[in-house]
Amino acid sequence: MIDSSGRVALVTGAARGIGAATVRALCAEGYGVLALDGCAGSGPDRGAGVDYPLADREELEKLGAEYPGQVLVEVADVRDRDALDAAAARAVARFGRLDAVVAAAAVICGGEPLWEIPEAHLRTLWDVDVMGVWNTAAACVPHLLDGPAPSGCRFVAVASAAGTRGLFHLGGYGAAKHAVIGLVRGLAADLVNTGVTAVAVSPGSTRTAMLEATAALYGLDDVESFTDSQLTGRLGEPEEVAALIAFCCSPQGAVANGSVMSAEGGFRG
Repeated sequence: MIDSSGRVALVTGAARGIGAATVRALCAEGYGVLALDGCAGSGPDRGAGVDYPLADREELEKLGAEYPGQVLVEVADVRDRDALDAAAARAVARFGRLDAVVAAAAVICGGEPLWEIPEAHLRTLWDVDVMGVWNTAAACVPHLLDGPAPSGCRFVAVASAAGTRGLFHLGGYGAAKHAVIGLVRGLAADLVNTGVTAVAVSPGSTRTAMLEATAALYGLDDVESFTDSQLTGRLGEPEEVAALIAFCCSPQGAVANGSVMSAEGGFRG
């Protein structure tokens, strides 16, 4: 049920993993949410080098059904700026405003040294993980600025532990996530004195389909092998990352403006 505060969020990459957990966390706080996902599944639209199934329409619709009247679902590819423009406009038309935006859509590919990365794979990472965040910001930030309370509006991008360090055989992915952090910092600088803020949240090894894909790139049997990289001695859970994202979306989240908030669980690489 939408809270009397009337806060509204748009979340990309919403059908599963950290994105879906973020939708649930925001709904628990009374937000109305437009949950957006490309829903490419195992189809050809995943992008070159993406060798694992992405979320599908059924997963997105199932999420929406958990929150009737509170979650509006949208199938759209973050690489498509026009689709993002339409989604942002739809959120405002449905809920009357937009207060928070979470750019969680991303893919991973890799498994080879930097000099052997196929150009097409690097372009996939750039188009989805970087341009997808830019498209989301470009489509949504004007609505944040024009809303009834811009001083409480927040833009949050999901980066990665790979955004601040180099990881073995993930050079392209790391370059993309470094770019996401640079984009957020630049956005925060451009938003000075508007009240709207921007922040990046960087997960470590988190129990998601993407981590399963990463294990496959390394030839590992399961994701539990990544616990050795965590000072917590265990994998992170999507709900834990989502809790931090939800804080960053809140009016109190302004304190994180321009920063990279770690949800790494003591990731050691």
